[in-house]
Amino acid sequence: MSVPSDVQAEVGPASIVDVAIGYMAAKQLFAANEAGLFAALADGRAPLEELATRTGLPTRTALILADAMVGLGLLERDADGYANSPATLRHLSGSGQDVDLRPFLSFLDTVSYPHWLGFAETSRTARPAPLDLGGDRLGVFLGGVMTYNALHARMLARAYDFGAHRRVLDLAGLSGSFLAEALRAHPRLRATFVSGGDLVGHAEQTLAAAGVEERVEVVTADPLTDEVPTGFDLVLLEHVVHRFDAEQNRRIVAAARKAAEPGARLLLLDFFLEPDGVPRLIDTLHAGEYLVIDGTIVYPRGEVEDWLVEAGWQPVDLLELPGSPRVIVAEAR
Repeated sequence: MSVPSDVQAEVGPASIVDVAIGYMAAKQLFAANEAGLFAALADGRAPLEELATRTGLPTRTALILADAMVGLGLLERDADGYANSPATLRHLSGSGQDVDLRPFLSFLDTVSYPHWLGFAETSRTARPAPLDLGGDRLGVFLGGVMTYNALHARMLARAYDFGAHRRVLDLAGLSGSFLAEALRAHPRLRATFVSGGDLVGHAEQTLAAAGVEERVEVVTADPLTDEVPTGFDLVLLEHVVHRFDAEQNRRIVAAARKAAEPGARLLLLDFFLEPDGVPRLIDTLHAGEYLVIDGTIVYPRGEVEDWLVEAGWQPVDLLELPGSPRVIVAEAR
């Protein structure tokens, strides 16, 4: 008696094998990106030999990479050759249509992936391996992180109506991209960016490149110890929570509440763990990524919301952003 196909799929090895060989897919994606495979197809479809010529790859390698990308849904193939998928054309070909994720892939390949090779030791000790940012690695690191943040900023600007606000505070911000996206879409919005160290200079460059620097006050300050400006009807905590310990986060969300007017909104963007139900895979994977890279923490969402309530914020919504963190939306009580 044969086993029904749906039962075979449930108990068979396919899902295990798919996960186990996932690194092969990632490394081929990184190699295709480094070879300029997607950029070579930016102007349209090309047969294999032409694709090999454009990329400088041996025909055998071009075939392996191109077919792998077809299998992953990142390229399309027909009798006339290969073409970018819509998402790949938009984000990996250099078309300028949207956030170019190629620096993010370079970061994953050259900085993140080598750390994951020692993840077994990291998981035993809960301590990250030393992070080497010497030579050009610092540029690759910052380029990748800020590119990924630019994607998150674009997703947030599409999901949330910043036009309902007058003054927004980006507190302890990691990237100027969030204010850049919001202000570019809403000319009447004014903003303040408060952070410290090299993040300030990077934010200034991002805001200037977006042409919105005249509507943003950039303040160099420590959100844990320095006074924070007040009078805002929107406060943004983007990629803040995972960078600080629990007590520091309590102080930051309290400072955010002090800076906010009554009835103001808070947008707290980060990855969060979920104690019940099926967790989002992207959250759990980033919990491992943050641990192995620098030891920072992806917190349970309930714990983060408890900090907010203690500080005088009431969570009212949760935004899901494609390929990005989630956003806890709260109101000042």
